[in-house]
Formats: sequence, C-alpha cells, structure tokens
Amino acid sequence: MNKLFAGVAALIVAALPAVAPAQAQDPQAIADSLQYQTGRIPLGDNLATLTLSPAFRFLDAANTRRLLVDLWGNPPSVADDRMGAILPASISPLANESWALIITYEDSGHVTDDDAAGIDYDDLLKQMQEGIKEENQERTKQGFETYELLGWAAPPHYESQAKKLYWAQELKFATSAANTLNYEIRVLGRSGVLDLNIISGMDQLPAIEPQVGTLLDMVAFNPGNRYDEYQEGVDKVAEYGIAGLIAGGVLAKAGFFKVLLAFGKWILIGLGAIGAAVFNFFRRKSAS
Repeated sequence: MNKLFAGVAALIVAALPAVAPAQAQDPQAIADSLQYQTGRIPLGDNLATLTLSPAFRFLDAANTRRLLVDLWGNPPSVADDRMGAILPASISPLANESWALIITYEDSGHVTDDDAAGIDYDDLLKQMQEGIKEENQERTKQGFETYELLGWAAPPHYESQAKKLYWAQELKFATSAANTLNYEIRVLGRSGVLDLNIISGMDQLPAIEPQVGTLLDMVAFNPGNRYDEYQEGVDKVAEYGIAGLIAGGVLAKAGFFKVLLAFGKWILIGLGAIGAAVFNFFRRKSAS
C-alpha cells in the first residue's frame, strides 16, 4: 500500500467534548439571523466557485460559525478554518432532518491519483477498523467515548476525469442510540483539496445520497487552481494519494458535534475526533 499519512498528522486533534449552546440567545432568533447566499459563490482568493442549484443555499465563514457554535452547540474550535457551509434550502437548521455540508480547503499539495485503480476498498476498510480499535484503547485511558467504524454507508468512488472522490462511513459511538453518517466529498486541485464533510445521522442517508451528484457538480476550482494545471517541479506534492484521502477522512479535523439543544429539538450526534494511534497504525502498514 502507498504511504498514506505522512503530512496528515497535523490534521489529528484531541477529542473535544460537546458543549452546551449559549443560553442567552433564542435558537429561533439565531436561525433567523443566518444570512444565506444563493447562485454563484466565490471561495477563497479566486480559489474555486460554487454554482448552487435553487435547492441549496450557502453560509459564509462567519455565518457557518454561528450555525456550528451558537446554534448547534459545538466548541468554537470546530468552526476554525471553515470556508462556509451548504444547506438544503427547504429544511430549517432547527429541524430534526437538518444537515449541512461543511467546506474546508486543505493546502496539502497536489494529490497524485496513481493508486486509485489499484485500491482494495474492503481491505482498506479492515485496516481502518483495526486502527480504530487501537485508538479506542487510548481514548478509554483519556476518558473519551469509544466508537466503531461499522462499514461503508456508500463505498468509495473516484471520478478520474473530474478528479472528484466521495464515500460514506457508518459510525457507532458507544453511548449513542443512533449511528452517525460520515459522508465525505473531496475535489482535487492543483495544490490542495476541497474537503466537503456532510454532518448528519444515518437516517438522513436516503435523503442525502441522491443529492451527491448535484453537490459534486456545484463545486469547481477556478482557472489557475485546477488539477490539470499542476506544474511538476514547481508545485508542492502531497505525501499521500487517494487511499490516504479516504483513510484520512476518518481523522477528525476538529470533531463536529450536533447536540441536544435546550429548546427540545433533537440534533444528531456527529463525528468525534480520533487520535494519533490511527495515524501510527497506517504508517506501520505503509512501511510494511
């Protein structure tokens, strides 16, 4: 297997407990204050463009922070470095069935896709599950909740022409009655990757999965930042390939949570953070 995680270690953070949302503000007032955008949305400094269909709306970085921290009760660090969020236009962020696609840009370098055709995704899944078992031992020592990667909720699929990758995992947290959906989309660019992470629960999979194709079509790098504009010897190269992107998707960038809010709406528990044991496990595998 290719070297998976050199350069990904910086993404690994200690698990953070969910915190109660601020009680001074009314949740409905927070939801009503969110300022949405529609249509064509620029991302970064001429980095990429979103072209939203009428079924979706966008929150910029500041409004995404209000969504994640003030409304959904996440620790403030969860909102750091987020470029924005895409939400379904017809669903209130207060609703049980709400979900959001959180956008981050990983300036990791150009990700080569030479390994894409040769990946055994069943074997990769087993290795990820073994790594999580090792990590759970450390999580238990530190007093954090353990979890399992039950399997692919949607198996990985790489569109080699479009340079877009997506997959979904079903996670089971020890104290949660409902399983968590971790749906990941990656758009490869010249010097990095757009990371689109859907926050939801497993019961939202039937509603989300038909939308994935539309979501993929709505995001594209701008000229100058496209994958095929990579210049060998000039641009930085990432130290992992497609397999590393997939296995790294279970490494939390800053652990998303959706918690039970005081106003009585059940918002699903999201992806918790994972520690360095997973990284070390894959590093050993890649060296063997």
